[in-house]
Amino acid sequence: MTKKTTAKLIAALTIATFAFTAPHQKKELIYNVDTKITKAAWLGKKVTGQHEGNISVLSGNIKNDRDIILGGTIDFDMNSITCTDIKEKDSNDQLIGFLKSENFFNVAKSSTAKFEITKVTKQASLVPENDYDVTGKLTIKGITNEINFPAKIKMDDKTIVVIAKIIVNRTKFDIKYGSASFFDKIGDKAISDEFEINLDLVARVK
Repeated sequence: MTKKTTAKLIAALTIATFAFTAPHQKKELIYNVDTKITKAAWLGKKVTGQHEGNISVLSGNIKNDRDIILGGTIDFDMNSITCTDIKEKDSNDQLIGFLKSENFFNVAKSSTAKFEITKVTKQASLVPENDYDVTGKLTIKGITNEINFPAKIKMDDKTIVVIAKIIVNRTKFDIKYGSASFFDKIGDKAISDEFEINLDLVARVK
């Protein structure tokens, strides 16, 4: 084999190697949560009714590589909890004070809650608006548990939008007040073990 032939062969192999490996190179992007647009609304139920309100997202980010979400975090400001269904101020203040107390979220000691994304997979859902399955670690009051929920996710090279209903069992985070699962004969004073967080999140690439 001549030097000229050898050189051509090496060049051809180099081009072929680049052609097959280049598309698989990572192109990781970090999207910062737009806290001005992102909304998180909570809903809690009890035997005699329900209450709802909002909570602010402090910060967060999502790591994405070619439409594959690799991870991310979302931090919630527990001091920002509001109630939107009670119009009378004193009653509203009483409920918010109760939710922030040691009986519930103990905001004085745990002012933030955190969700860490560990896995996001595409799924074929019977519910058209839910096309992804999200798994992660939720930390409330310093206690961490894995949770899983379906979500609608849209993404491009500039923006990621996530819409999801997250169901949380509060008793797993040592919030047992008013739970019929732990207190007998509580009757119509029982508060549901589960509460909802309806998340409408927007994140933008750096």
